[in-house]
Amino acid sequence: MPLSLALYQPDIAGNTGTLLRLGACLGIDVEVIEPAGFDLSDRNLKRAGMDYLEMARLVRHVDFEAFEQMRRQAGRRMVLMTTRGATDYRDVAFGPDDVLLFGRESAGVPDRVHDLADIRAVIPMQPGARSLNLAVSAAMVVGEAMRQLRVS
Repeated sequence: MPLSLALYQPDIAGNTGTLLRLGACLGIDVEVIEPAGFDLSDRNLKRAGMDYLEMARLVRHVDFEAFEQMRRQAGRRMVLMTTRGATDYRDVAFGPDDVLLFGRESAGVPDRVHDLADIRAVIPMQPGARSLNLAVSAAMVVGEAMRQLRVS
C-alpha cells in the first residue's frame, strides 16, 4: 500500500471532505479511523469534498485496533503529526509506504497511539500559536512527503 493520509477519529466533516478532495487530486488514500465525530455521509463532508468524493480512495477502519493490525501486517511505518513531536516534519525522511497520521481536531491522539508511532513529528510554529487547521497541516506534510518521494 503506498503513502497514505490517516485521520484519527476526525471531528469536523469539512476538514475530512477537504482532505478526501486532496487525496483524490493527488492520488493518495485517505484512511479514517472511526468513530468519527460526524456521519461519513454528512452533507458537510460532501460540500467540502465536492464532486471529488467519487474519485477519492477512502479506507475506513472501525477503530484504532483494526487500523493498527492492518498497518503492522503490511509493515508500514506510522508517522504521527503532533504538537508534542520532537522532529521537524521537514527533517523526516519519508518512505513510500508511510502512513501519515493526524489526530482528532479537538484532542489529538491518546497517549497509547502516541507511544506506538514510529516517528512523532511537528510543524514548527511561532511562539504562542497552538495549532494549524487539520486540513492545512495535512496538506503541508503530504506535500513534503510527495516532494521527497517525487510522487506525482
